[in-house]
Amino acid sequence: MSLDTLRGFDMFWISGGEDLIHILAKVTGWSWAVALGIQFTHVEWHGFVAYDLIFPLFLFLAGVSTPYSMGSRLEKGARKEDLLRKAVSRGLILFFLGVIYNNGIFTTPWDEMRYGSVLGRIGLAGMFAQIIYIYCGNRAQWIWFFGLLIGYWLFMAFYPVPGCGAGHFTMECNPTSYFDRIIMPGHLYLEIHDPEGFVSTIPAICTALMGIFAGNILRNRTFEKTKKTLYLTVGGVVSLVLALLWDTFFPINKNLWTSSFVLMAGGWSLLLLALFYYVVDVLEWRKWTFFFVVIGMNSIVIYMIDDFIDFHYTAKALFAGILSFLPEGAAQFGMATLVLAVKWLFLYVLYRNKWFLKV
Repeated sequence: MSLDTLRGFDMFWISGGEDLIHILAKVTGWSWAVALGIQFTHVEWHGFVAYDLIFPLFLFLAGVSTPYSMGSRLEKGARKEDLLRKAVSRGLILFFLGVIYNNGIFTTPWDEMRYGSVLGRIGLAGMFAQIIYIYCGNRAQWIWFFGLLIGYWLFMAFYPVPGCGAGHFTMECNPTSYFDRIIMPGHLYLEIHDPEGFVSTIPAICTALMGIFAGNILRNRTFEKTKKTLYLTVGGVVSLVLALLWDTFFPINKNLWTSSFVLMAGGWSLLLLALFYYVVDVLEWRKWTFFFVVIGMNSIVIYMIDDFIDFHYTAKALFAGILSFLPEGAAQFGMATLVLAVKWLFLYVLYRNKWFLKV
């Protein structure tokens, strides 16, 4: 339950939770709300804020579920080829869902389509991490993890970009953006760079692998629950320390998904998982979790649905008249809250009828 709760908590912020923070900061000017609003605005290039954690946390949690979904089947004698087929099909479906999310279906000219996407990265990075899990033991998984992180750093630090040279981490001159401009069809999100480009998907595999490592800990039947919490916490702290050390010469950068970013996001993901696991599954304080579980059980739906259903229109039609009696700032905050409530009720209907989009 802690996994579904944390996934729902993660998706809550992009389904409307961040709007509440920004509107609160705008209409009140309270210093703590303004500071919190900054944490929910992506950094432009180097650096890290809370909002930069939402995407990698989702990929991390996909990794956590892998030892449960695939590990149990391997123990029961399932063929690795069947699991490979499942991993590849899931990865490709998510990739194509991402293309549809960006471009619609036959509505965008081929040369103007954007192929990089959040769903595509989750699909491809998760797919390769699952393949590593299927065919490699624990030791080999760690070798892949450190090999990809260090290899990506060496590539970024020492590959000489034509016209720029080596060791530059600017948008114009880094090797990742340079190769994406060469190999990616269509257009890039920022013209010369795509934050979900093909090359930076390689280190993102390590984000999913960190989730797999966490899932291995949680699924280990020889560990007590408190020991599992301790291992996750220590792993998170160590990861954050390594990220800050690496940041001194390989900057933390979500757009490039640098190795230091992998460790920074992974460290916070481990700490959040430890917290949620301890509260929900160790102490069994679960009454508050239902709100987030409803969101977490249909996370792909809530990510894509805004492009297909206008929840703001529904909330406005139902509640704009009542909100007109409130001061403008309170009305804005109330509308944002009610839009989120309408979305949640939509997900609750799906949850109540056990309609879940699974890939």
